[in-house]
Amino acid sequence: MKIRNWLFLFFSTLLIGGVIGAVLGVAFNWSLFTSGGAVNFIIGVLEVFGFGCMFSVISQMGFFAYLTVHRFGIGMFRSPSLWNGILAVLTAFVLFDLFYFRFIAFREPGESPLRFMLLPLFLFLYSWWVSVRKRKETNRTAFLPTLFFMVVVTVLEWYYPLKTNSDWMWIVGAVLLACNTWQVLVLHRLLGQPKQS
Repeated sequence: MKIRNWLFLFFSTLLIGGVIGAVLGVAFNWSLFTSGGAVNFIIGVLEVFGFGCMFSVISQMGFFAYLTVHRFGIGMFRSPSLWNGILAVLTAFVLFDLFYFRFIAFREPGESPLRFMLLPLFLFLYSWWVSVRKRKETNRTAFLPTLFFMVVVTVLEWYYPLKTNSDWMWIVGAVLLACNTWQVLVLHRLLGQPKQS
């Protein structure tokens, strides 16, 4: 990748994370931001913009770590079908853990587990949509690696906020999903990779 392409990816992802962090941070805490006048509002917006930028950098670190691990896995296992099988199993395992551990941590006595299935279900469906789009824009072998990245890497990046049940968990999740989606869907364009069958 050329330096200018890397710089574009870095700063565009940083901007996406910052803007989403600022918009959602203000929306979720509107009364807090508007209670202290214009200066308080501006400082608050800058803080949540920086917060979003911070998690966009975490997203970028996760993306490049994923690219390294993916190349290493392809080289080590030699068989694409075996590597894809491993990715599928890990993805299923992480989705189950996302349900199970949040259910154990946050359920009220007698509460149905159905509410805790919504987050992993949404993450899976959204990641499926991104993976289908990536496959259409590149090639059919891109589907499972993209699904793995969108589910497993996003959950790893999201790990500490997921241990809470606050509004900030949802804000961080939105920032990470947006940044990860942008990176995985723009990479092949930056590299100039032609679409394959």
